[in-house]
Order: sequence, then structure tokens, then C-alpha cells
Amino acid sequence: MLATRIRSWKSVALTSAAVLVGLSAPTLTATPAAATTTAYDSTYYKNAIGKTGTSLKSSLHTIISSQSKISYSAVWDALKATDQDPNNSSNVILLYSGVSRAKSLNGGDVGDWNREHTWAKSHGNFGEATGPGTDLHHLRAADVQVNSTRGNLDFDNGGSSVTNGGGSKVDSDSFEPRDADKGDVARMILYMAVRYEGDDGWADLEPNEKVNNGSNPYIGKLAVLKQWNEQDPPSAFEEKRNDVIYNTYQHNRNPFIDHPEWVEAIW
Repeated sequence: MLATRIRSWKSVALTSAAVLVGLSAPTLTATPAAATTTAYDSTYYKNAIGKTGTSLKSSLHTIISSQSKISYSAVWDALKATDQDPNNSSNVILLYSGVSRAKSLNGGDVGDWNREHTWAKSHGNFGEATGPGTDLHHLRAADVQVNSTRGNLDFDNGGSSVTNGGGSKVDSDSFEPRDADKGDVARMILYMAVRYEGDDGWADLEPNEKVNNGSNPYIGKLAVLKQWNEQDPPSAFEEKRNDVIYNTYQHNRNPFIDHPEWVEAIW
């Protein structure tokens, strides 16, 4: 069952901005993380509610680090469930392109779909190892060729159209997903930054304001990801996916799907 939510985070932000216009105020602190309500606030997120900044990030890290892990081979079948086309149970919806493709066409050939690491596995050198390399909260079904075009590029605005990319763009140092996937990508990246803090044998993953991060455990650009989070709020598909991962596979949640305003509260 999808969590009950009140989508008030944007209106709260706009109201606050209107009040502040024309006022000479001291430096503002992070936005309180209380603008959205979900069914998990009194249980799963109870130790995070009301916190901001590093305190919120630390609390969420503790909460979401309690998870079941799956193998990389098991990701194939998991994606057939998490990314299922709501209008055709025989298909999955592909990230970046938005194409609905047969679940049976998973593989590595042209016309197939494969496993896209939204947080590129080379950014921190975790590869396909159980843990960050198999975390379903950032793994998505994607067209083989579009996935190859994205490669391990950082995320930013701009570039030329990706062939069969549904409106996605690419240039020499960055990739811009189609508009309908921008918020999804932002929330997946920021989930990884909170889940993997360097205390479990893996690199401390963090967003930054750069591109060309290479093998460093960083992905940019943070300002752009924040913008995408606001422009493209969580969809029903994204919320359903979060529930499937929580209920069936990893038993942890992406907090930024449940509380997109927590992005601003932390960063």
C-alpha cells in the first residue's frame, strides 16, 4: 500500500519565501523537515522527524542502513518487479528513455535493457559488489545503448539529444535525463549519499558541484540535482517502486521519495 502523504512541501516553501521578501533577515538555517506527512513518520522515520542539516542526515543514515542485501544476479528479477509498467505487467519502464519494454528482453544486446547504476559504480569504485553495487534504490532498468551513452558521466543541464533517449541530453562531461526522470535521478543520487557514509567498508559517497569526478566518490552537480528534485516531484511510479523495495527486497526506504523537502533540509 502506498504511504498516505500530504503534498505541501512546495507550498510551504513558497509561503516562506513570500514572507521573507523585502525583509532584512539574518542568515537562514535549513528548512525544517516537517512539510510532508507520510504513514511512516510515527514509525520508520520517528527518529528523524523535526531534524535538519547534519542531524537529519545522520538520523536517516542510521535508519536506512538497516537493510537486506541481494546479489547482482538477483537484481535482474528484482527490477522486473520494481520497474514494472503499471499499464503492462509483462514490461518494465526504462529510465532516461521512458520506453516500455518486455521484461524478457534483459541482457546486453541492442534492443535489450540492462541494469543502470544511477550512481555510477566507478564513482567510489564499488563495482557490482553486494552493497552499493546492488542497492535497488539506485539501480534501474535502462536501454543498453542509452545506458552506454550515459556511462559514468555526472549529472548537469545541457548537451545534445541522446538517440532514442526520450529527450535526455549528453555532452562531453555530463548527462541530463528527460524531464520526467530528473527528480527520480536526484532522489536516487541523494539516497546513496546518505546511505553510504564510509562506515561500512565502502567509500563515503557525496554530491558536489563538479563534473568529471572520475573515480572519486562524488557525483555532481548538487545544485542541479536540488533543482530537479523540486521541478519533478515524486510520481506514483516512484512511490510504488519505493514500496516494493521496502516490502519485498531491501526493507529500507528512500527518504527523499517520502519527504522530498528533506533534500533542502540537508543540503
